[in-house]
Amino acid sequence: MSRCVSVSRDLDEPIAGTAATARTWLLLEQPGPWGAQALTMSHLDPSLGRALEKAAEGTGVRIALIRRPGRHADFGPPAVRQVYAAHTTPGNVWLRSATTHDPERLLDLDFAALGKGAPQTFDTVLQGRPHTGHPLALVCTNGKRDRCCALLGRPLAAELAASGVEGAWEVTHLGGHRFAPTLLVLPYGYAYGRAQAPHVKEILHGVREGRLVVEGCRGGSAWERPAQAAELAVRSAAREYSTDVLSVVRTDGSAPRWEVTVAHTDGRRWSVEVIQGASLPPRPESCGSALGSPARMDVVAVRELESTAPTR
Repeated sequence: MSRCVSVSRDLDEPIAGTAATARTWLLLEQPGPWGAQALTMSHLDPSLGRALEKAAEGTGVRIALIRRPGRHADFGPPAVRQVYAAHTTPGNVWLRSATTHDPERLLDLDFAALGKGAPQTFDTVLQGRPHTGHPLALVCTNGKRDRCCALLGRPLAAELAASGVEGAWEVTHLGGHRFAPTLLVLPYGYAYGRAQAPHVKEILHGVREGRLVVEGCRGGSAWERPAQAAELAVRSAAREYSTDVLSVVRTDGSAPRWEVTVAHTDGRRWSVEVIQGASLPPRPESCGSALGSPARMDVVAVRELESTAPTR
């Protein structure tokens, strides 16, 4: 088969530095079918979808629709919808949960505050509270964006749910169709590609223990793509897999070359050189699209800097 996933896998396309960028994720339950632009092409009121898109623009908040794994027959709007908000910047990672009878309440949120990592508006408007359950495993299944997401994502989501994985949801769009099945894990915001159920369970087990699984990781959504690749490279070089201990504190340069500074909470720092290359030979970035050369983030050097940790 010549689906975009098969071509990407056969060409061994690197996966690091390909995650969607969002400091804060806002997730709204919307059962039933989704269109390519799900906020305005689903059974959510399209005028509400457009208003939410406008409210989130430029704030660092990314809105996505979620639904429970399984059949998606239309039974009308749900009486109560699940809502989540998650901030993914290390040092201020949180996941909030709420339910609402009226999705228009989301327009009362202070999106700028949410994007900066302040959850108070979510708690006040929606009576939100800290999420105390298992981490969320969000599997992209939107076949209207790309058929690979439905063909590979929906069976993965169903398998996770059937095997008792709590927190498994289908989600509208995570980017990187050619890496399907794609997965986002909250609260930390790390995305994965080419995911399989045993690997997902390992990832979620690691999150519960405060440990990041690097294998198959596309990057953390809190960072832009060069920084995503840099942070993962530092983790591999330093064998540092604890969650919430590394931060990208500086990114110098512009395409095609960046110098990224990554800091550890213990005072260690690294300088990482990242170069943007083109994936060759040309391949489809999505099923049905023309051949292209997707940008890739190549880490060419990782150098530990003099430690700023206090001496003892």
